Amino acid sequence: MSRGGEMVYIPDDSDFSSFRDQCESLEGWHCRYNKAGVTVWSQGQEESCTVQKIKTRISCKDVPAETLYDVLHDTRYRSKWDSNMIETYDIGRLTVNADVGYYSWKCPSPLKNRDFVTLRSWLPLGNDYMIINYSVKHPKYPPRKDFVRAVSLQTGYLIKANGDGACILYYLTQVDPRGSLPKWVVNRVSQFVAPKAMKKIYKAGLKYPEWKRRHDPGYKPWVYPEQNTLPSVSLAELSVQHADSLENIDETGLPEEHLSTSDHEA
Repeated sequence: MSRGGEMVYIPDDSDFSSFRDQCESLEGWHCRYNKAGVTVWSQGQEESCTVQKIKTRISCKDVPAETLYDVLHDTRYRSKWDSNMIETYDIGRLTVNADVGYYSWKCPSPLKNRDFVTLRSWLPLGNDYMIINYSVKHPKYPPRKDFVRAVSLQTGYLIKANGDGACILYYLTQVDPRGSLPKWVVNRVSQFVAPKAMKKIYKAGLKYPEWKRRHDPGYKPWVYPEQNTLPSVSLAELSVQHADSLENIDETGLPEEHLSTSDHEA
């Protein structure tokens, strides 16, 4: 996403178009999982490579595209469905459709937990929606001792309307976890973690309208920018987060049998 340069930038129409093409294209993608309406692909890299590009797709019946778009934006609701999340919050706004945020998540035990600081931007396109992000550095949010700072090279969602009250969700991610991970972790991402995450988002979409009716139903700053009260952030405050500037840890020797039981829940 950073175009190989040093300058932080806000994605433009060509970036969103490229992201959409990647989501919808099958060329160069290898199917790794296809069950119960969820498909997972990987691209390019060898299985042993930690920095994989992963794409998932799920068909969401009875969930309109705009509802899923709200779910993915609503940080207050996220704690209700994202059991892997430790903490998330918005740091500041850049434009009416771009901000900077923080997210940390629980990795399968005994791996160390990871966190990100990302520049996120979004684009409604009629009945379809896109949200994309990449990692940046913010001087007030440096790496923490209790987390491994990971790097999102490119991550995002494409939500496509699919008839009345239904949609198709694509999730595409290329992340450097800053660690030499055991091969079983890489395999679990496509065979278990990614499908489970997509099903969680779908279920969250089904429950969101009722939850939102009881929690400030008119508040949607991602739809109504005038509601956004975040402090302004200047691009000059940010720099591109390069993976090679961060600590790299070796977790290749961690055995799969030591996974916590919660990681095996369906």
